Amino acid sequence: MRVWVPIDAAARALGADEVAEAVRREMGVAPTRNGSRGMIWLEPLMELEIEGVRHGFGPVAPGDVPAILADPKGHPLALGLVEDLPWMKRQTRLTFARVGVIDPLSLEEYQAHGGLEGLKAALAAPDKIVSEVTESGLRGRGGAGFPTGIKWATVAKAAADRKYIVCNADEGDSGTFADRMVMEGDPFTLIEGMAVAGIAVGAVQGYVYIRSEYPDAIRVMRAATDIARAAGVLGPSVLGSAHAFDMEVRVGAGAYVCGEETSLLNSLEGKRGVVRAKPPIPALEGFLGKPTVVNNVLSLATVPWIMANGAAAYAAHGIGRSRGTMPLQIAGNVKHGGLFEVAFGLSLGEIVDEIGGGTASGRPVKAVQVGGPLGAYFPRALFDTPFGYEEFAGKEGLVGHAGIVIFDDGADMLPLARFAMEFCAIESCGKCTPCRIGSTRGVETIDRIAAGDLEAIPVLSDLCNTMKWGSLCALGGFAPYPVMSALTHFPDDFTGRTRRVEAAE
Repeated sequence: MRVWVPIDAAARALGADEVAEAVRREMGVAPTRNGSRGMIWLEPLMELEIEGVRHGFGPVAPGDVPAILADPKGHPLALGLVEDLPWMKRQTRLTFARVGVIDPLSLEEYQAHGGLEGLKAALAAPDKIVSEVTESGLRGRGGAGFPTGIKWATVAKAAADRKYIVCNADEGDSGTFADRMVMEGDPFTLIEGMAVAGIAVGAVQGYVYIRSEYPDAIRVMRAATDIARAAGVLGPSVLGSAHAFDMEVRVGAGAYVCGEETSLLNSLEGKRGVVRAKPPIPALEGFLGKPTVVNNVLSLATVPWIMANGAAAYAAHGIGRSRGTMPLQIAGNVKHGGLFEVAFGLSLGEIVDEIGGGTASGRPVKAVQVGGPLGAYFPRALFDTPFGYEEFAGKEGLVGHAGIVIFDDGADMLPLARFAMEFCAIESCGKCTPCRIGSTRGVETIDRIAAGDLEAIPVLSDLCNTMKWGSLCALGGFAPYPVMSALTHFPDDFTGRTRRVEAAE
């Protein structure tokens, strides 16, 4: 009987290590430590192989283990076949096909589940990689949504004696965890994607820039890189070919602004994490002044599937210019929080009410913030919005990294708007005035509104407009989104302050 217990950081925080130890004591053999399936409300999710298929049990406590192993089918925590659970069956798992299925550090299991097929296809036709990625419609999954193929083509055409691949794993948005889950649960797919990128553009060196708050991801990625190098997946001859590519893990110090690509590059070079003015763009003058591909974890981790299955197969999913799938990260006051990979196109209402199951508190949903701490707050009136880049932009919103945070009707939107400005003030690199000064004035102006000064509302609107169009990067440029969406869709939470102040007096 083979047993799996996740080693994912979320599962460990909920007691997975203790469950794994209980399995070891009971069976005399340590369980396989896999990634999380993404059903966080069921973690620790213990899986047993019964008659050749995996059955789930959860959430499991160490004391439950003996009884589960003694009578798995009759135990009250039995969930049935994991792949048949509604959460799993409704997904289209491409990027996350192996996460939760394999031992993250077993290259043999990775290959047995389709790993390295994309890299082999790339090596067989290196001149076609960029066109394949372009035709797939893959866009940057880090937030900006820039077409990946165009970025790669720019670097490929650039003349230089050295080029680089940089993976942005500085996943700093609240309510996001997809990058971490890939790195902890299927690290070889990121390594494979980076190697394909290197072959495509002529780069022989890559870096994964991981936030310091992800110690488990750092450990797994470093171990996986060593294993890949020893197996010839990385090094002077990738899989025995004439192409060289190697990579290493670098750890960021924890600045949110280093999620912006030019600030990340400065940090990677050992400089202060300050945003660079563009042009020149990193694709022409990036790391150490050389042409550089800077892509998010999800973007690079998806490339192997595209190369193995073809651009058309990937582009067949999605809507409009939002092709393929997006791993939704559902969090906040929600009944079923976790990671759910699905093709672009579901409405926000379907995501919140059907997949997420509504609020954990049982109260009505008041607002949903999509796209991290700088994403807009959507009211129920906008829940018919399809999940896609242009569709959300048309409603003054952001898809971003697809973090979805849910709030019930007890939420007060004014302090949430204030948090966005305060967050920007704290995390600003200080390079440009609209972000550095505007965010501080924003906090002060919202405090005036909270004190009942409604004349400060148009001041706040003007300030947000200046920040949106005048900031050097998305930190200052996107901070107005949560502020103005809260003010627009929930005006009573702002104008009602006057009545409360007068009542108190």
